[in-house]
Amino acid sequence: MLERQAGEQWFRLSRRPAAPDLADLVEHCWTVRWDLRGRDPYPQHVLTHPSVHVVVERDRSEVVGVVTGRFTRVLEGRGRAFGIKFRPAGFHPFLGSPVAALTNRMLAISDVFGPDGGTYARRIESLEDESQMADAAEAFVRSRLPAPDPVVAAINGVVARIMQDREITRVAHVVDRSGMTERRLQRLFAEYVGVNPKWVIRRYRLHEAAERLAAGGEVDLAALAVELGYFDQAHFAKDFRAIVGRPPAGYARAAGAATVRSTGPSFGSGSRAPGRRHPPGTARAR
Repeated sequence: MLERQAGEQWFRLSRRPAAPDLADLVEHCWTVRWDLRGRDPYPQHVLTHPSVHVVVERDRSEVVGVVTGRFTRVLEGRGRAFGIKFRPAGFHPFLGSPVAALTNRMLAISDVFGPDGGTYARRIESLEDESQMADAAEAFVRSRLPAPDPVVAAINGVVARIMQDREITRVAHVVDRSGMTERRLQRLFAEYVGVNPKWVIRRYRLHEAAERLAAGGEVDLAALAVELGYFDQAHFAKDFRAIVGRPPAGYARAAGAATVRSTGPSFGSGSRAPGRRHPPGTARAR
């Protein structure tokens, strides 16, 4: 969630980790509540993870695929949204077809799960307690558990390593660490995740940048660009602004946290960024 500290003045987010027997497929259930009656609508911007969500609200219930750009949800009035966040490859066994077909799309829950989806949505709508909603969601998932698929665990492991290992900045690094060919990686990511490995790498690097800029303290943009695998600060700033909607310095000011400076290493045409050693990043699954 971009500029989350500011957003939490407008809504409340809670999560419950998935039960152990579902943890290979589901990451957590989440609830967002807001009450903006008498106040202006609030647009909350999100950089999504490579995950499918099943979301139930009062007026709509949808299966939401990976959003490759910035996702914006305008909150107004009083409302609640409840969702199941699947692991990156976790929704494929339920869909039974390439998850890429869901990318940048939202489908009615009944279009994916049939009449059972509508029954589930009405059950969630009838509940107020978040634990009861999560219990109902897990019961729904258990009632439809597919046959085990070893590829799910393998791809989830690859995505988790991309998120955690900040030395991974190119698809070639994933190939080296996974033991899969690039062609197989591309095919399995399209089939199981819905986006390609390059997108996943870039998205997690942008997550890291946004968290660093919002965390407070001083941030050297040129050094940060190199740490995250960018050719130079200009390329990093261009990517960040295109997706986040603000330049890095502007985002830091809006978040009210970090002080940024542009001094530090910079690499021009024909140069390569040197090898890097730095602690794992702080970005975590939303």
